[in-house]
This record gives sequence, structure tokens and C-alpha cells, in this order.
Amino acid sequence: MNLGATVTAVRSSRVLLDDKVLPAVIVIKDGKIHEIIPRGEFSADAGFKVLDVGDSVVMPGIVDCHVHVNEPGRSSWEGFWTATRAAAAGGVTTIVDMPLNSIPPTTTLDHFNEKLREAKGKCFVDTAFWGGVIPGNEVELEIRPMIQAGVAGFKCFLIHSGVEEFPPVTDLDLHRAMKQLQGTGSVLLFHAETELQQTTERNEHLHLDPTEYSTFLQSRPDLMEIEAIQTVTELCLHYQVRCHIVHLSSAKPLKQIQAARQAGAPLTVETTHHYLSLCAEKIPAGATQFKCCPPIRDSNNQAQLWSALKAGHIDMVVSDHSPCTPDLKSLDSGDFTKAWGGISSLQFALPLFWSSASKRGFELPDVVRLLSKRTAQLCGLDHLKGSLAPSYDADLVIWDPDSQFQITEANIHHKNKLSPYLGITLQGVVRATIVRGRLVYQEGSFCPEPLGKHLLIPQRKHQAS
Repeated sequence: MNLGATVTAVRSSRVLLDDKVLPAVIVIKDGKIHEIIPRGEFSADAGFKVLDVGDSVVMPGIVDCHVHVNEPGRSSWEGFWTATRAAAAGGVTTIVDMPLNSIPPTTTLDHFNEKLREAKGKCFVDTAFWGGVIPGNEVELEIRPMIQAGVAGFKCFLIHSGVEEFPPVTDLDLHRAMKQLQGTGSVLLFHAETELQQTTERNEHLHLDPTEYSTFLQSRPDLMEIEAIQTVTELCLHYQVRCHIVHLSSAKPLKQIQAARQAGAPLTVETTHHYLSLCAEKIPAGATQFKCCPPIRDSNNQAQLWSALKAGHIDMVVSDHSPCTPDLKSLDSGDFTKAWGGISSLQFALPLFWSSASKRGFELPDVVRLLSKRTAQLCGLDHLKGSLAPSYDADLVIWDPDSQFQITEANIHHKNKLSPYLGITLQGVVRATIVRGRLVYQEGSFCPEPLGKHLLIPQRKHQAS
């Protein structure tokens, strides 16, 4: 079957339907799942283009709701063309673009429209967009029009973001923004770290070797997340506005998150593949490709994150794909204190997760729940994405969870081939990706032209959970 072709049926001996893996045929009509038929009962009509994938697993495409595409303005870091090809190669059928590090950031309706224009004709998978809250734009004139225009929600920083055009919000900004979001059903995402008062102990890292990872880790202690999350939980409880903690790194705030949820806070939380796959003890000196914020912590912390995932205390897992150019990683000096903080892993989200999760008692339905269903729910796409069921978009990933492959520069499709995962072997090979019934990726090759579309999120009614 040619790449870009319309697929009218997918047949496999392993189709993931709810919590069961069954032989079935997924019938597709007008880009939607029309029906799912037990394989023995399917009879192809003339004209049916059936993609028979043997015993490869067929499941809903991944929805990655934390991706920094950086276009317009920083297209040397990444761009819609390269990011969405990387997504397609990884079985990611929907991405949600963060409001930074593009220039301009997506903090006004005009900036949102500029980003939509920039992304037009460049997306190989479907793409939605977050708006941003910064000082000065938390007023009704900015937030409400962006909601009406279709942003999935908003993101803010409680600490310096790393780029000047997206400054952190103050307490006053937060209260104003929460008042604007009340009753809209929208969601406010928090980069939940906050600056701590400088003490002698806190300043010790300034005199340590900047090429040692421990120096950087000491500069971003768990307490930065604990204090920030305390602010988030108080706001969430007071205003009853949906709040979401992005890229939870420390396991220590989990108890306060659970306490807030039990008290009625409409609060969700994500962690990332790098916090689940990498640990501080194994990061070599000068290996700045491992730097991200909040930081990768130790193996004991990682084990607690996995336990929280298993218990349902962490809702979803995302890539936080945050690329940059090689010079910004300070690879020559190996200085962690100067390097850009961000890890690119959009393409490898599924095998990264499965390589570790499969050894910890997680099963295929858990993959869908944590990488597709919950992420689609967060950004208001759960009526279209994240499930194999009639009327849902025919977004499918076809993969072999038992095969292995090695990450090399040659098989990385994002723009800058920087990765802490270079050379490692992962379990789970994506064979093909289908977006709304079109074959966009298969065995290392892409459809000749981008077939993704922009997803504008309809305004939701107020949700208390």
C-alpha cells in the first residue's frame, strides 16, 4: 500500500480493544473508525484497501500533549515539518504544541493566529496548541479570545522559563488568570518550580565543578517543586479551575497532590519518559545532553514515580520534547550550569515507555491509558482521539512490542540529533502510523506530503474533575 493512501480496513491478530487483545478488523470510513469486526466475520468488499499487519499490535495512536516545536522564531531548534515527522515515526498521531519557545510565544490571539499560519502545510500528524499566561496577558482581552479561537488551554511558569519573552507569573497574575478561567472548562498548566531563598547551603553548588551532574542537581532541589506545587494546589482548591502539573520530576510532592485531589481539587499531573528512564547516578560528567528542568533525579526517586504511575497517582506520561541547537547544549565545555535544559524524545516515547514499563508489570492497556487516553482528555480531544471505537478518528499505531532497535543519529527524525538515548537499545518497533485513515509512515518512510490538520478545541463546559 502506498504511503499517503487511504486505508479502508486494518487487519491484525492483535488489536487492542479496551483491556483485551483480540484478532479483529478495523473498518475505516471518511477518516473515522466505522466499525470493529471480529476477524473471522470480516468479508472485504470490492474496492476495500485492507492493510493486513499480521500479528503486529494495533492500538490508538499516541497523543503527546507536551511538545515544544519552536516555530516560528526558533526554527533552527525544531519546526513543524521535522517535529511531526518524528512524531509519525514514533506512532504519535497527535501533538499539542507548547506556547514557548517560539517567537512570538502563543500568548495573544494574534500570536496564536501567526502560529497557525506558520504551521499550515507542514504537519504530518494532527496538531493542537496550548496558549500561554505571562504577566500582562492574564486579562479578559487575551485569555477568553484564545479559548474561543481553539487553544487547548494555557501554560504558565512559576520560575524563569529560560527565554525572556515568556516570563514567570506573579501571585497577582495567577489570581487574575484563574478568575478569567473560571467557568470556561479550560485548564491551566504549571511549570511547578519556584525560586528558593538563598542560604549558605543553597549557595554551595556555586563553588562546585559545573561539569559534574551533581552540581546541577543540587541547584534544583526537590523543595523547588514542593513549594511550587503547594501554590498550585491552593489555587486549584480555591478557584475550582482545572489545573495540571507538567513534567513532575520529584516524587516528594505526590502526597500533597493526592491530598488536594481528595479535598476536591480538579488537579492532574504528568511525568516524562526521561524521569522514568534515566537516573542521576548514571549521568557522566560533562554529558549536558541529559540536562532538563526540573532535573533527572536519583533511582530511588524514579522507583517512586513508577509506583505512583501504577497506583494512578500520576495521570499520564509525555515527552516534553524540548530541542535546541548543539551550541546551546555547551557540549564542548560540558558545563551543566550554562547548557540549555531540554531533552528531545518525541519519536521514541512509545518504546522508551514500553522498554521500562513492560519489566514493571505494566501491560498494553496501561500504555493506551497513560500515553493516549489521559493525554487526550487533558486537552479536550477525548471525543476524537485516544480510543479505538466507532466515530473516533482512525488514528492508529501499528507496532511490534517484542522487537528491539538501537537509537542512532541515522534513525532520528527531529532536526537536531542531540539525545541522551544515542546508542541505547529499546524494545518496541513502530511499523506504521495511520492518521485519520491515511498511511503517513511505514517502515522508515513517510507520505510524500503532510496530511496532518490543526485541531481547534471547542470551548468546554465547566468541569469539576
